[in-house]
Amino acid sequence: MAHPNTALIEGLRKAAAGLVNGNYYAWGHHGACNCGHLLQATTELSKEEILTYAHTGIGEWTELAQESCPVTNAPVNLLLKKLEEMGLTPTDIHNIEYLEDREVLNRLPEGFRWLKRNVREHVVMYFETMANMLEDKLISQVEVNYSELLPTEEVVVANGTE
Repeated sequence: MAHPNTALIEGLRKAAAGLVNGNYYAWGHHGACNCGHLLQATTELSKEEILTYAHTGIGEWTELAQESCPVTNAPVNLLLKKLEEMGLTPTDIHNIEYLEDREVLNRLPEGFRWLKRNVREHVVMYFETMANMLEDKLISQVEVNYSELLPTEEVVVANGTE
């Protein structure tokens, strides 16, 4: 599962808001699909730039993510690096593109159901649900880390022993 962090959470919410507000969406367009919208929301890249970079590789986002090589400097790797820097793995990229992460789907409003990868409203719901889930996980991590910083209670009795 994706590493919970504020940049990813904000990016998912920004991408969802863009879709709600009518940003161009086309699942078959690397720059305007699910991952394309997330990249637009978290980078300065336009859908046209994302498309140009994505076409230096072969396949859909899933194939691009699985076949990336961190050693080369091919432009498609720039896109994948941006997604990975946000805390996503190749599996996460696949799940975002196909709306398939069971943990996200289990948290959907009104309960689990399969979503269609190319339906704008389903992408918005998935992005918002994933952002909420990651935010809950991030808050839990912060609470655990904070509790570790709290002093432990020591019991002292009158004679100086515990």
